[in-house]
Amino acid sequence: MRLFRLDTSIFPATSASSEIADCVEAEWLDAHTGGTVTRRHLGTDPIAADAWVQATTAGFAPEDQRTDGQSSALALAGTLAEELQSADAVVLAVPLYNFGVSQHFKTWVDLVIAGAGPTTPVLKGTPTALITTLGGGYGPGTPRDGWDHSTPYLTRIVRDLWEADLTVIKRELTLAATTPGMESLKDLGAQQHNDALAAAVAAGRTLARI
Repeated sequence: MRLFRLDTSIFPATSASSEIADCVEAEWLDAHTGGTVTRRHLGTDPIAADAWVQATTAGFAPEDQRTDGQSSALALAGTLAEELQSADAVVLAVPLYNFGVSQHFKTWVDLVIAGAGPTTPVLKGTPTALITTLGGGYGPGTPRDGWDHSTPYLTRIVRDLWEADLTVIKRELTLAATTPGMESLKDLGAQQHNDALAAAVAAGRTLARI
């Protein structure tokens, strides 16, 4: 059995999303002790920002006229798509940055689409845990209600375009315990933390039942 895991935090040592992903992975490995985990960490090993442009323009050039950069980017796109298509279960850990997804995650998505094709459901029916973490609160009634432009995009791509069997684990208020001015939200932040870890255990067990 094969699990694919993607991490995208730029602070891997203290990553809230990676902590939750660790719980999902641990549950999956408990059920599949001989399983294989393929990992990519875009925060520590980012993809070149121009890789999608190179891969896309390569598709419009005859093979013998492609630059080395185009050929390499196209090969990378194929590899990234295959990592998803060959997985039996998937974990994606994607924090919110600047009210949306980060540039390095968006590049990865665009390259998967370039490698697989724009309408290919690369995760069709694949059990997938999508973990997203947000420093503040973005729910109804909060000052930032409507500012979370990451979660709708993530679910649109992973569930609707790639057709994953999707479980979303969303933890808000990750900065409540350490940020001045958020002291009144510490208890709520701690509850969100506990709820996310419990959801991760449940999601890991769900992913394991393949």
